[in-house]
Amino acid sequence: MLDQPIAQIKKLRVEFQTKDGPVVGVEDVSFEVNPGETVCIVGESGSGKSVSSLSLMRLVEFGGGEIAGGQLLFDRRNGDEMDLSNADQDLMKQIRGNEIGMIFQEPMTALNPVFTVERQLTEGLRIHKDMTKAQAEARALELLRQVRIPEPERRLKQYPHELSGGMRQRVVIAMAMACEPRLLIADEPTTALDVTIQAEILALMDRLKRETGTAVMFITHDMAVVAQMADRVVVMFRGNKVEEGTVNEIFENPQHDYTKSLLAAVPKLGEMQGKAAPEPMKLLGEEGQNIAPIPGTNEVLLTVKNLTTRFAVKGGLLRRTISNVHAVEDVSFTLNRGQTLSLVGESGCGKSSAGRSILRLVEPMAGEVDLDGVDIMKLDPSGLRKARLDMQMIFQDPFASLNPQMQLVDQVAEPMRNYGVASGSELQDRVAQLFDKVQLPRSFMRRFPHEMSGGQRQRIAIARALALNPKLIIADEAVSALDVSVQAQVLNLMMELQSELGLSYLFISHDMAVVERVSHHVGVMYLGRIVELGPRARVFENPQHAYTQALMKAVPIADPNKRKSEKDLNFKPIPSPIHPIGYAPEPSQYNEVEPGHFVLTTDSGY
Repeated sequence: MLDQPIAQIKKLRVEFQTKDGPVVGVEDVSFEVNPGETVCIVGESGSGKSVSSLSLMRLVEFGGGEIAGGQLLFDRRNGDEMDLSNADQDLMKQIRGNEIGMIFQEPMTALNPVFTVERQLTEGLRIHKDMTKAQAEARALELLRQVRIPEPERRLKQYPHELSGGMRQRVVIAMAMACEPRLLIADEPTTALDVTIQAEILALMDRLKRETGTAVMFITHDMAVVAQMADRVVVMFRGNKVEEGTVNEIFENPQHDYTKSLLAAVPKLGEMQGKAAPEPMKLLGEEGQNIAPIPGTNEVLLTVKNLTTRFAVKGGLLRRTISNVHAVEDVSFTLNRGQTLSLVGESGCGKSSAGRSILRLVEPMAGEVDLDGVDIMKLDPSGLRKARLDMQMIFQDPFASLNPQMQLVDQVAEPMRNYGVASGSELQDRVAQLFDKVQLPRSFMRRFPHEMSGGQRQRIAIARALALNPKLIIADEAVSALDVSVQAQVLNLMMELQSELGLSYLFISHDMAVVERVSHHVGVMYLGRIVELGPRARVFENPQHAYTQALMKAVPIADPNKRKSEKDLNFKPIPSPIHPIGYAPEPSQYNEVEPGHFVLTTDSGY
């Protein structure tokens, strides 16, 4: 039978035993995957989407879970249908990797660091397919070519740590595809990757699916990726399936309130066309919101000139400096009071180093930084401490930047105690006001960081950054680790605070849709230089530099009618930013293509 589903999950229930009794990971979920189709399972963290896929692979037992009810029917290669929920682990070993392949979220943990790529690719082939060593090696080479890894012969002899994130993920995909499985499960396979690499990997998976007829079960929380990949969509919420339909039905006519709110919270590229200033997003369930644009002022707050930061690479017997990583190379820009300038680019382009150099958390090699008339680069330690009253930072991972042993009230009060700004009851009042500002209940003040969700922790980090009434806040990927709906709330909060308090943000991000939503000005970074800088509308609607155009092409759009094909994407590999000691790069020179819109004319390597 051709029309029979490859996998059917029926009334699945998964429980985890804890000290406080059983916790239900998946309550009651049923769906099926047909041959040659991609089913996307969407939901936020904790909705049970990964637990469903781990149950089908029978890996959930290794994580302390047990399948408490339901059937997992799988149509095997020889035509037998069997229920995997009660198969023994020996039989599962034959099915795993051979008939069901899996791609995990974090490629470095899915690969074994002590074996070469070749050894890991040939292992499954020799166990499941009884190939000789030579046959398996030939197939491994062919697989690497299929996933378009450059110089595949060389890569086979390398170890995982010698490859970049995107290349490791390609190796993991090649491993999952090695035995031509009937079903491929992909669990957030692109979450940790840059936009350009994500676009290539999605196009690659789509092409492999068409060529091999494999069915794909794709798990993600990113609605734009769903629009790009799915044939059918299953929406999960708190361990239950709340809606299922074709990709067009879900995007054009969502029925369940949760699906509607998920779609409303996704910033879409191109939404801000024709709008002069950023404005908060309109979220469902928050009626009568005050959505006013945030014009900011024309008064310059921060001026950065010729900022250059390099890191020494040491080597040889005496650990001498043999070369330098050119992390930030001749970067200049200005930021106005009450406005947002975003720095965008892929990982390794120097955007975080630039933000840290401005605060002198990393010491720059050269350049000027002027914050409201104070020359930050010339300050001694006590002067720098005083200047930090005016500039604060919000980091990417709120859990790592909070102290796990302090109550939240003390974390928010600490900056004010340090600087002697307030004490006693005045301090308590000020902390309570900050909790109100970031929309957290005052009852949370006695809690510890581990008792909060990720979005709530990020709000605490924002409250702490606001404690000293700074003029400038540098937000380094402040929302990239959050779920869609939480991300939208935190972005709205940041914009409301900006309009209320006149804050200036230097917003560092790789998410183009978020940047379009929040920015007044945008700087695109590549290999340590700003290659294009200008007002948001001009950079997004009239990108001039080749790299900016490639970035815009790569961004997936949350609309199933605007899918990208593989031929739209042609990216050059990024050259190395490491240069020998005597290397003297040319200064950055710009061409003004329209008022305030600058494009780099120096060779940027792209």
